[in-house]
Amino acid sequence: MPTSPIAAPPRPLPVRLCVIAAVSLLIALLALVAVPAPAAHAAPDNCVAPGLASASAAPVNLAAADEGGVDKYTTPTTTPVDQIDVRALELITPGTISVGTLSDAGPSICVNRKGVFTGFDNELLKAVAAKLGLKTTFAGTEFAGLLSQVANNRFDVGSSSITTTDERRQTVDFTNGYDFGYFSLVAPPDGKVTSFSDLGPGQRIGVVQGTVQDDYVVNTLKLDPVKFPDYATAYANLKTGQIDAWVAPSQQAEGAVKPGDGVKITENTFSVNNFVAWAVGKNKPKLVAALNSGLDAIIADGTYAKLYTDWVPRELPAGWTPGSKAAAKPDLPDIAAIARDNAAGKEDDTGTRKGTLAQLSDTFFNWDLYKESFPDLFKTGLPNTLLLALVSGVLGTLLGLLLAVAGISRSRWLRWPARIYTDIFRGLPAVVVILIVGLGIGPVVSDVTGNNPYWLGAVALALLAAAYIGEIFRSGIQSVEAGQLEASRAIGFSYGQSMRLVVIPQGVRRVLPALMNQFISLIKDSSLVYFLGLLASQRELFAVGRDLNAQTGNLSPLVAAGLVYLLLTIPLTHLVNYIDHRLRTGRPAPVEDDPEPLVTSDGLVPESPKKL
Repeated sequence: MPTSPIAAPPRPLPVRLCVIAAVSLLIALLALVAVPAPAAHAAPDNCVAPGLASASAAPVNLAAADEGGVDKYTTPTTTPVDQIDVRALELITPGTISVGTLSDAGPSICVNRKGVFTGFDNELLKAVAAKLGLKTTFAGTEFAGLLSQVANNRFDVGSSSITTTDERRQTVDFTNGYDFGYFSLVAPPDGKVTSFSDLGPGQRIGVVQGTVQDDYVVNTLKLDPVKFPDYATAYANLKTGQIDAWVAPSQQAEGAVKPGDGVKITENTFSVNNFVAWAVGKNKPKLVAALNSGLDAIIADGTYAKLYTDWVPRELPAGWTPGSKAAAKPDLPDIAAIARDNAAGKEDDTGTRKGTLAQLSDTFFNWDLYKESFPDLFKTGLPNTLLLALVSGVLGTLLGLLLAVAGISRSRWLRWPARIYTDIFRGLPAVVVILIVGLGIGPVVSDVTGNNPYWLGAVALALLAAAYIGEIFRSGIQSVEAGQLEASRAIGFSYGQSMRLVVIPQGVRRVLPALMNQFISLIKDSSLVYFLGLLASQRELFAVGRDLNAQTGNLSPLVAAGLVYLLLTIPLTHLVNYIDHRLRTGRPAPVEDDPEPLVTSDGLVPESPKKL
């Protein structure tokens, strides 16, 4: 008689994991090479020198405004650069100016597509440093924390189109001005918001948190704005209609607004306070004086005029010049005339706002930008993300195990500190812990770290993870039956040996899936290390996507970064499921094929002998 088919053994789960990982990788590669790009113009690059083609005249209301007050801070003269003793500047690294800057505010401050910090402000500072015989190193950070990082000696100089105010001078000192400060109102060309006087309650007004624009809307206009962490995000919200208007620095507004965006600059005004300058810690007056001398020197030799013309060609307002009061006026071309020539014959090309689906497609699914993003994401972002997650995961696991053991200890001198630690680090936001460790401990251990906060960021993540991992371990250890401990004590083990050799290994095995979930969280939390200020080569996935977003004004690079995160987290998620299933069910028994039945000469199958 025919035998019934033998069921095939289930496919090994590791094979399934490989398939899942391959599918995830395929999704990313499809976006990279296989999806055809729609017919559209290439995304603009906001981090290149636009030249005189972007020349603009001073706004009509700029020179007439008188809100800047009396200039009481510009120095009368400066010391010649050849008389500056650079050894006395108290730099963090002798011979090198450490600069904190932003990456999302082109053409003033940005990271180009080669991963180099550039823009008018930074190129100007490089020229000043060269006059002094010094080098420069740049690190990206958030504007909200830049001044405090300069004040705490994380950076020698802050370069970020910083408008000087009396409030900010309480925290840091400033050099002489290298640019004049005014800001712009950007809104749709529908006539609803045409001037600052049109702004009122009930409108969603976008600003970047911590800027003078934020201060202007809150304290001068007495309105409640929508605050964003960076300029690119604020502008993206304006284009998609999430906010009604954007109050921005003029340089960033002029660099961001492109034909077809459906918005335009409707009005400009003086910033309420003073000029634009570099920020320096209050304990470094000699560095301020040296930078002032270098600024006057590059104005005199024409370097300033060239950089100004290349990056931000705008008509200087009447009565204002960069540098000290004794500095020569920059030899600039007739920018007003060039601006009129550029504008002649041009029509208003702001266009109308696109439909919702078209806007979403342009903003999030630009396949050309996907292709451009993936090389940097895989080359720079992915290794740094994995390194931060791995280091913090290992350190957090070791510390978490100690916390778990201390938390169940019979000694209150171990139990209570463990509980206090867990409560504090589980209760604090992750970014607060990262800033405390990076900015608080960083200066203390600067001799060890070389003033590089990269590893301090990993330590901060480990401290956070330890609080959660400790609770995971504690719950696993306490889930082990009490009889296990009693049995091990009965055969002669001490309490410590019983815990170390019997109870803890069983508890750890039970919580391996939860530990893997915590590692996945660390992968995503690594993006917060950017707040400490990282070199271009140290950027993790989110920072790389964010910088490309700032260069193009498009959010597609951030979506590309999200795809790489999925490439990491989806296989790990299924690995968690596999581990959990394996621990609950054990290894499946091997399935053996039935032997071929014996057939006699008469075609009968003999019966097996019966067991008695």
